[in-house]
Amino acid sequence: MASLNRSILRLAVPALGALIAEPLFLLADTAMIGHLGVEPLAGLGLAAAVLQTIIGLMVFLAYATTPAVARRIGAGDERGAVSVGVDGLWLALGLGIVLGAAGALLSPTLVGLFHAAPGVAAQATTYLSISMAGIPAMLLVFAATGLLRGLQDTMTPLWVAGAGFAANIALNYAFIYLAGWGIAGSAAGTVIAQWAMVGAYLLVVARHVRRTGADPRPHRAGIGGSARAGGWLLLRTAALRAAMLLAIFVATGLGTRELAGFQLVMTIFSTVAFALDALAIAAQALVGKGLGSSDPLGVRAVLRRCVLWGIGSGAVFGLLVAALSGPIGPLLTSDPALSRMLVPSLLILALGAPLAGFVFVLDGVLIGAGDARYLALTGLLNLACFIPLALAVLARGTAGAEGLAWLTAAFALGYIGARALTLGLRARGTAWMRTGV
Repeated sequence: MASLNRSILRLAVPALGALIAEPLFLLADTAMIGHLGVEPLAGLGLAAAVLQTIIGLMVFLAYATTPAVARRIGAGDERGAVSVGVDGLWLALGLGIVLGAAGALLSPTLVGLFHAAPGVAAQATTYLSISMAGIPAMLLVFAATGLLRGLQDTMTPLWVAGAGFAANIALNYAFIYLAGWGIAGSAAGTVIAQWAMVGAYLLVVARHVRRTGADPRPHRAGIGGSARAGGWLLLRTAALRAAMLLAIFVATGLGTRELAGFQLVMTIFSTVAFALDALAIAAQALVGKGLGSSDPLGVRAVLRRCVLWGIGSGAVFGLLVAALSGPIGPLLTSDPALSRMLVPSLLILALGAPLAGFVFVLDGVLIGAGDARYLALTGLLNLACFIPLALAVLARGTAGAEGLAWLTAAFALGYIGARALTLGLRARGTAWMRTGV
């Protein structure tokens, strides 16, 4: 059991740093823009909802690549593992170019779907249109990260993400405050940092290609296989993003200050979620490798240990959020009323953190096992459970801290609770434990 703990920690600890870099990008943007005023902050909330939906839908580039690569590693085919990852990179580049170009053209239309106040919409459109230049970069980062995770390497993504986060902070500060670009400077700084990360990843992947003799050229069969494998994961992620967008829609209906507050609450939630997801990444890599080497007993041991750690880590992060629920508001916004509004919602997030740890770990286990079809279908069921909860908050129409707290509870306890039930039922059985490449 000690060796299993070491294997989990070897993958999870570096993955924690790499995973938390993405929400830290948004947290840094939020903190800097938050001091520009409520309108820019609310605009960031709308733009981030659209941007994260596009990027989130493409996360299958990492989640489909990691188990595919890991299974081949478990079966002893390292050259084939790298080839699968390279095909994923080509798929990411093609999708990124198409989505980035379309998104840049449609940014005003996408923001307009939320029917926000004119000033908020203008800020959101500015941020979103510039950020679309970073879409291809983020998809390439996803695919490269998935390849390295499948190779059981989470340390390299840690270094790349850490350097990218540092560059993002420096560039955003310079562009927002020194150059006086406001919200546009935040978007530009993040895009530059994202492309710098791509350059670093391509150097690492090229080294693996040379070492294993893998073919760096795109292969129609490999790219098609990656796309098919990611189809169910795309549907699963679409259901997740639909829940997020519905929550943003409800927050918009409650008011501009409530929308800004929900943006801050969900930024904290995303930071905690990505931190907890480090165990899910370790589970993906270890489960994929274990099933590839036909070791179902070892896979079951990984499941049990990661679930225990997920719940425990969630409790620790929950206590941390609860302890910081008072002082964290002034760090993110200069609006005293908005800062006070956050406290009840942050306490609700803290309460639901252990449940979130359970959910994220089981999600990682089933992704690592390639059980994407079940995740997609139950994702639709979970969304169906959340819709009446969210609409009830909107119908209630309560503004201020109370309305924000009800919306947070509907998402962090109601929606996450539905996911816990469907994932827990699946993990108890063995239908997901299919061995071999």
